[in-house]
Amino acid sequence: MKTRLTEMLGIEHPVIQGGMQWVGKAEMTSAVSNAGGLGVLTALTQSSPDDLRQEIERCRSMTDKPFAVNLTILPTIKPVPYDEYVAAIIDSGIKIVETAGRNPQPFLPALKDAGIKVIHKCTSIRHSLKAESIGCDMVSVDGFECAGHPGEDDVTNLILLPLAARRLKIPFIASGVFADGRGLAAALAMGADGINMGTRFMVTQEAPIHEKVKQAMVEASELDTALLYRSLRNT
Repeated sequence: MKTRLTEMLGIEHPVIQGGMQWVGKAEMTSAVSNAGGLGVLTALTQSSPDDLRQEIERCRSMTDKPFAVNLTILPTIKPVPYDEYVAAIIDSGIKIVETAGRNPQPFLPALKDAGIKVIHKCTSIRHSLKAESIGCDMVSVDGFECAGHPGEDDVTNLILLPLAARRLKIPFIASGVFADGRGLAAALAMGADGINMGTRFMVTQEAPIHEKVKQAMVEASELDTALLYRSLRNT
C-alpha cells in the first residue's frame, strides 16, 4: 500500500508505532520497522543523550529499515537538556523525528539542516496548521480517543480527520483508537495518510510491560478508560 506517508518515509505499510515513555525501546522499535511499519524510539526513556546514542546503535543492530526517534517537549520540574538530545539524534544519523508537547520551532533549524523529516503531534486543527506553517513535514492528528496527552478540547478523530484533510496541505496521520486493519481503512477513508498506534503495541511480546498488565489491557472494555491529571492541565 502506498500513501504520502509511505513514500515520504520509505516504509512499506502506513503504520507508525507511537512514542511511548519506558516502552519505546530498541526491541519494539526494530520489530515494527522489520514488519514494514515505522518503529519509534522514545528519547526521554533514555536517561541521558549518551544513553540515547547507545540505544539508537542498539536498534540499528536489530534492523536495517527506517526508524524514528520521539522527542516530547514538556514542562518538567527537573530541566531536560533538550538541545543535547537533539544533538544526539542528529549525530546518530536519524532521519525521522516525531516531536510532541510544546512547539518544536526552536529545534527545527537544526533538524531540517540535518535533512530530518519532522512529524509533530497535534490535538487540534489550529495546532496542525501552525505546525505546517513553521515547516513540519507531517503532523499526527491526535483525537480525544488517544492515550498519552489528548489535549483539552475533547474533539474526536471523527471530527478532526475530515477537517485536517480539508485544511492541511502536508501529509497527516491519525492517532487515537486505531488498532487494526479496520481502523486503518477508516482513517484512510477520512483522508489520513496512515495511522499511529501506541496502546495496541503495548500488549506485544516486545513491550517491556508485565504480562498481568498486558492481560488487563486486553480484557478491558470500552468503559475502562480513565483521564488523569486533568485538574493539573497536563493531559
